Amino acid sequence: MKYVIIGNSYAGLSCADAIRRFDKIGEVTIISDENYRAYARPLISYYLEGKTTDETIWYKDDDYYEKNNFKLMLGKKVVSVDTASKEVIIEDGTKLGYDKLFVGPGGTPFVPPTEGFNPESPMMGTFTRFDDAKKMERAAKAAKHKEAIVVGGGLIGLKASEGLRGLGLHVTIVELLPRVLGLALDEISGNMTAKRLNENGIDTATGETVTKINLDESGNPVSVILKSGKELVADIVVVGVGVRPNVGFLEGSGVKIDRGIIVDKTMMTSVKDVYAGGDAAVIYDVINKRPNIIAIVPLACEEGRVAGTNMAGVYREYPGGMGLNSVEIYGLPIVTIGLTNPANESQKVYIFQDGEKVYRKLVYDGEVLVGAILLGDIAGSGILSAIIRQGLKCLKYKDEFLNGNIYSFVIDNEFEIYNINEGYAIRGDFEDLPEFSRTNWR
Repeated sequence: MKYVIIGNSYAGLSCADAIRRFDKIGEVTIISDENYRAYARPLISYYLEGKTTDETIWYKDDDYYEKNNFKLMLGKKVVSVDTASKEVIIEDGTKLGYDKLFVGPGGTPFVPPTEGFNPESPMMGTFTRFDDAKKMERAAKAAKHKEAIVVGGGLIGLKASEGLRGLGLHVTIVELLPRVLGLALDEISGNMTAKRLNENGIDTATGETVTKINLDESGNPVSVILKSGKELVADIVVVGVGVRPNVGFLEGSGVKIDRGIIVDKTMMTSVKDVYAGGDAAVIYDVINKRPNIIAIVPLACEEGRVAGTNMAGVYREYPGGMGLNSVEIYGLPIVTIGLTNPANESQKVYIFQDGEKVYRKLVYDGEVLVGAILLGDIAGSGILSAIIRQGLKCLKYKDEFLNGNIYSFVIDNEFEIYNINEGYAIRGDFEDLPEFSRTNWR
């Protein structure tokens, strides 16, 4: 059996590991357009700051591929897939045949149309790859005024800002929404986060956009003009607005695309023997009850694992996922889970706040917990995420949850807690603990 995997990150490697678990002899080829073995993408801001190095940023050991008999093709860009002949076509003209194909290409940075932005400039760019961090490291050394503008106040923008600030630059985040992390936080938690950023030398300009980047004779930035007309000095401009599914190479393949790659419960696409997962896949959102793209590492791992299991001939269904983000901003831990800003009046919100130190918010739909914001005190976040994902009734425990006492729920319901990968599962009767798809609750 010939397996080809497009993508050398969390989804792709989880797929490869699952294949090898059930098929010890199949030929597995992993293709990446980057020139590095798998690295931990969330750590690129720490690399920029100097908190991690070329020795510690790697997601897999350098002998991982050889040990598992995986063929790794680096620096190879896939330009198309011929599903009729079952071939993957590389930019250099190479064609790779496959019996089963996994598509985990991730996302490409979205850059809003902005006058003056040029990604080829050594002082401008995006921030999703290892090479981006290396580029910004060089840019910081060359910056005359030590002023950086980061466009976007989401997770990418915040981590890029923290990394640049760690190199001694003054940073201003320009965010269109009224607050940083605007899609995940509410007004109170957003303000608390902005305050922590401000205290550490990062300014926030919310409700703003960059309309123009003024350039010097070399084509590098000297300042930016905001929507309000305000001008800010800028040696460096980083766009961290977000990513869009990298699906252009699938045009003409027959694989159904609707924003991202449409998959069924086995992670197979509309074309037989072609599977997908990760940031480019559309999965079932268990909170919003609809198809959605949820680009987070834990789900990418789960999706890849389910896909690889099915590719190797062992049937497994994926039940869907939900939004879950975890970040620490200058010692302030933040976790957001599921629905955090409800629009439905039937959904109730409960809040505990301790000044500027702690903020815990729970969102209930009837008796079912559907979302949470935990800031400062994130006790029980992993268990809460499992409760939310499973749609358990737990309204009577809201006060305990707000105070960080998660275990009364577990004890009362005779559940056991198991740490799985980077999160938790609550075990009633699991047939296969690492998967959430087969759970019988007592």
